[in-house]
Amino acid sequence: MPGSPIPSRLAFARRYARHAVSARRQNAGQPIAPAPHRPDPAAWPDDRLTVSWLGHATVLLNLYGTWIVTDPVLERRIGLGRGLAKIGPRRLVEPALRKRELPPLDAVLLSHAHMDHTDLGTLGAIPSRVRAVVQSGNRDLVRRFHTVDELAWGEGTRIGEVDVESVETRHWGARMVTDRHRGWGGYLLRKHGRTVLFGGDTAYTNTFTRLRDRGPVDLAILPIGAYDPWITSHASPEETWRMFRDLGAEYLLPIHHSTFRLSREPVDEPVQRLLAAAGRERWRVIITEVGQTWSLPTEGPSSAG
Repeated sequence: MPGSPIPSRLAFARRYARHAVSARRQNAGQPIAPAPHRPDPAAWPDDRLTVSWLGHATVLLNLYGTWIVTDPVLERRIGLGRGLAKIGPRRLVEPALRKRELPPLDAVLLSHAHMDHTDLGTLGAIPSRVRAVVQSGNRDLVRRFHTVDELAWGEGTRIGEVDVESVETRHWGARMVTDRHRGWGGYLLRKHGRTVLFGGDTAYTNTFTRLRDRGPVDLAILPIGAYDPWITSHASPEETWRMFRDLGAEYLLPIHHSTFRLSREPVDEPVQRLLAAAGRERWRVIITEVGQTWSLPTEGPSSAG
């Protein structure tokens, strides 16, 4: 599993640190906007796939009765430290659900160790009985959970009736810059003939194309933000649309945008560029605002709210 050279990671960290300090000053005194939508998981049926974007890369899924959350980050800040002592970027918009408002979960999926994807404060609020699934080299971050599946690319596990497989992405996994042992990746979820791809965080890659021959993908959850200037680690909206079309998925849920100021592009630019790239097929883009909820249609058009 190749990683970025240490000098490149150090340069990334230095540039990111400067940007984080600047963003913190810029956001100081500005209130965090409320989430524009609020999901109601208690009303979700168990006979279909229902998802809600809670912010950044955090997606709540009910996959035919199996409840999963991806990369849960629900605190006010991401970064070093805990609680009020945490140092790092502050949210631009509140999460659609608070930590205590999460429904009973069957599993939490973590794509990699970066602090905007693996938030120890949020993980500490999730009951330890919940199953944790991580990429290789990240077990130490979830040691409080009773059952942990640590997967390399191509390896899989089973959570109830859900088949979970780790898939390759193009990113990097160090949490503290030099810990090169940490892996990263996405997950392919299958249950009752339905398939969901959670891409975690990735730059443009053709690896998803290989999945196309393994059967239809109903929903692809893919990142679209933080590409300026981090294009070598984060796909642009146009690149994400290309990966989505190469995958042959039916619907796209864009993530990793509009929640934290992690890069230089305007906050609303990723969604605008994605919808422009989608053109007449923008109906495939199912959620663009924090808290919106969508169910895979069994008949007729999809539902979103």
